[in-house]
Amino acid sequence: MLDIGAPELLLLAVIAVIVFGPDKLPVMARKAAAALKYVRGMAGNAQNQLKTELGADFDDVDFRDLNPKAFVTKHLFADVQPMVSDVKDDLAQITSLSKGTVSDATAAIDEAKSGGTRKQISTGNGVTATVVPALAGPRISTPFDPDAT
Repeated sequence: MLDIGAPELLLLAVIAVIVFGPDKLPVMARKAAAALKYVRGMAGNAQNQLKTELGADFDDVDFRDLNPKAFVTKHLFADVQPMVSDVKDDLAQITSLSKGTVSDATAAIDEAKSGGTRKQISTGNGVTATVVPALAGPRISTPFDPDAT
Protein backbone atom coordinates (compact mmCIF):
# COMPACT_ATOMS: atom_id res chain seq x y z
CA MET A 1 0.00 0.00 0.00
CA LEU A 2 2.46 2.66 1.16
CA ASP A 3 6.06 2.23 0.21
CA ILE A 4 7.71 3.93 3.18
CA GLY A 5 11.15 2.74 4.23
CA ALA A 6 13.25 3.52 7.30
CA PRO A 7 14.78 6.78 5.97
CA GLU A 8 11.37 8.18 5.02
CA LEU A 9 9.91 7.19 8.38
CA LEU A 10 12.80 8.86 10.21
CA LEU A 11 12.33 12.03 8.14
CA LEU A 12 8.61 12.06 8.97
CA ALA A 13 9.40 11.66 12.68
CA VAL A 14 11.86 14.58 12.59
CA ILE A 15 9.33 16.77 10.77
CA ALA A 16 6.62 15.80 13.29
CA VAL A 17 8.88 16.75 16.22
CA ILE A 18 9.64 20.10 14.57
CA VAL A 19 6.02 20.89 13.68
CA PHE A 20 4.21 19.67 16.81
CA GLY A 21 6.98 19.86 19.38
CA PRO A 22 8.07 17.10 21.74
CA ASP A 23 5.31 17.75 24.30
CA LYS A 24 2.35 17.57 21.82
CA LEU A 25 3.79 14.72 19.72
CA PRO A 26 2.42 11.81 21.85
CA VAL A 27 -1.08 13.32 21.79
CA MET A 28 -0.92 13.76 18.01
CA ALA A 29 0.36 10.19 17.56
CA ARG A 30 -2.60 8.84 19.57
CA LYS A 31 -5.03 10.91 17.49
CA ALA A 32 -3.44 9.68 14.24
CA ALA A 33 -3.66 6.05 15.42
CA ALA A 34 -7.33 6.51 16.38
CA ALA A 35 -8.08 8.07 12.97
CA LEU A 36 -6.36 5.18 11.17
CA LYS A 37 -8.30 2.66 13.26
CA TYR A 38 -11.56 4.48 12.41
CA VAL A 39 -10.81 4.48 8.67
CA ARG A 40 -9.88 0.78 8.71
CA GLY A 41 -13.10 0.00 10.59
CA MET A 42 -15.15 1.93 8.03
CA ALA A 43 -13.50 0.05 5.17
CA GLY A 44 -14.11 -3.30 6.88
CA ASN A 45 -17.74 -2.44 7.53
CA ALA A 46 -18.20 -1.35 3.91
CA GLN A 47 -16.78 -4.67 2.69
CA ASN A 48 -19.00 -6.68 5.03
CA GLN A 49 -22.07 -4.67 4.03
CA LEU A 50 -21.28 -5.13 0.34
CA LYS A 51 -20.88 -8.90 0.81
CA THR A 52 -24.21 -9.21 2.65
CA GLU A 53 -26.06 -7.12 0.08
CA LEU A 54 -24.59 -9.01 -2.88
CA GLY A 55 -25.86 -12.29 -1.47
CA ALA A 56 -24.55 -15.82 -1.20
CA ASP A 57 -23.41 -15.93 -4.84
CA PHE A 58 -20.62 -13.46 -4.13
CA ASP A 59 -19.30 -14.84 -0.80
CA ASP A 60 -16.02 -15.89 -2.40
CA VAL A 61 -15.28 -12.40 -3.80
CA ASP A 62 -11.85 -11.16 -2.77
CA PHE A 63 -11.77 -7.37 -2.88
CA ARG A 64 -8.04 -7.35 -3.50
CA ASP A 65 -8.75 -8.94 -6.90
CA LEU A 66 -10.66 -5.80 -7.88
CA ASN A 67 -7.41 -3.84 -7.89
CA PRO A 68 -6.41 -3.43 -11.57
CA LYS A 69 -2.80 -4.42 -10.92
CA ALA A 70 -3.82 -7.60 -9.12
CA PHE A 71 -6.38 -8.39 -11.84
CA VAL A 72 -3.79 -8.08 -14.63
CA THR A 73 -1.24 -10.10 -12.69
CA LYS A 74 -3.70 -12.85 -11.84
CA HIS A 75 -5.47 -13.25 -15.18
CA LEU A 76 -2.98 -12.25 -17.84
CA PHE A 77 0.33 -13.37 -16.38
CA ALA A 78 -0.92 -16.66 -14.97
CA ASP A 79 -0.48 -18.35 -18.38
CA VAL A 80 2.94 -16.80 -18.96
CA GLN A 81 4.41 -17.47 -15.50
CA PRO A 82 5.35 -21.16 -16.13
CA MET A 83 7.16 -20.21 -19.34
CA VAL A 84 9.05 -17.42 -17.58
CA SER A 85 10.17 -19.75 -14.80
CA ASP A 86 11.34 -22.33 -17.39
CA VAL A 87 13.41 -19.69 -19.19
CA LYS A 88 14.89 -18.53 -15.87
CA ASP A 89 15.87 -22.12 -15.02
CA ASP A 90 17.50 -22.59 -18.43
CA LEU A 91 19.45 -19.36 -18.06
CA ALA A 92 20.64 -20.40 -14.60
CA GLN A 93 21.91 -23.72 -16.01
CA ILE A 94 23.69 -21.97 -18.89
CA THR A 95 25.27 -19.49 -16.48
CA SER A 96 26.59 -22.21 -14.18
CA LEU A 97 27.93 -24.18 -17.16
CA SER A 98 29.65 -21.15 -18.64
CA LYS A 99 31.26 -20.19 -15.32
CA GLY A 100 32.87 -23.62 -15.05
CA THR A 101 34.04 -23.54 -18.66
CA VAL A 102 35.51 -20.05 -18.30
CA SER A 103 37.44 -21.03 -15.17
CA ASP A 104 38.81 -24.16 -16.93
CA ALA A 105 39.85 -22.10 -19.96
CA THR A 106 41.51 -19.46 -17.78
CA ALA A 107 43.46 -22.10 -15.90
CA ALA A 108 44.61 -23.73 -19.17
CA ILE A 109 45.69 -20.39 -20.64
CA ASP A 110 47.61 -19.51 -17.48
CA GLU A 111 49.33 -22.89 -17.56
CA ALA A 112 50.22 -22.42 -21.25
CA LYS A 113 51.64 -18.97 -20.53
CA SER A 114 53.87 -20.32 -17.81
CA GLY A 115 55.46 -22.82 -20.20
CA GLY A 116 53.08 -25.71 -19.81
CA THR A 117 52.15 -28.17 -22.46
CA ARG A 118 49.19 -28.63 -24.72
CA LYS A 119 45.90 -28.99 -22.78
CA GLN A 120 42.40 -30.09 -23.76
CA ILE A 121 39.35 -28.27 -22.40
CA SER A 122 35.90 -29.78 -22.81
CA THR A 123 32.56 -28.16 -22.07
CA GLY A 124 29.47 -29.92 -20.81
CA ASN A 125 27.84 -29.92 -24.24
CA GLY A 126 30.59 -31.83 -26.07
CA VAL A 127 32.73 -28.97 -27.41
CA THR A 128 36.46 -29.56 -26.99
CA ALA A 129 39.17 -26.91 -27.35
CA THR A 130 42.95 -27.31 -27.30
CA VAL A 131 45.18 -24.67 -25.73
CA VAL A 132 48.68 -24.66 -27.19
CA PRO A 133 51.45 -22.62 -25.59
CA ALA A 134 52.80 -19.86 -27.82
CA LEU A 135 56.28 -20.26 -29.16
CA ALA A 136 58.47 -17.46 -27.90
CA GLY A 137 60.77 -16.33 -30.69
CA PRO A 138 63.60 -13.86 -30.52
CA ARG A 139 62.42 -10.34 -29.89
CA ILE A 140 63.36 -7.97 -32.67
CA SER A 141 63.62 -4.36 -31.63
CA THR A 142 62.69 -1.63 -34.01
CA PRO A 143 65.40 0.97 -34.69
CA PHE A 144 64.78 4.20 -32.81
CA ASP A 145 65.85 7.57 -34.10
CA PRO A 146 65.59 10.31 -31.42
CA ASP A 147 66.04 13.06 -34.03
CA ALA A 148 63.00 11.89 -36.01
CA THR A 149 60.57 12.36 -33.15
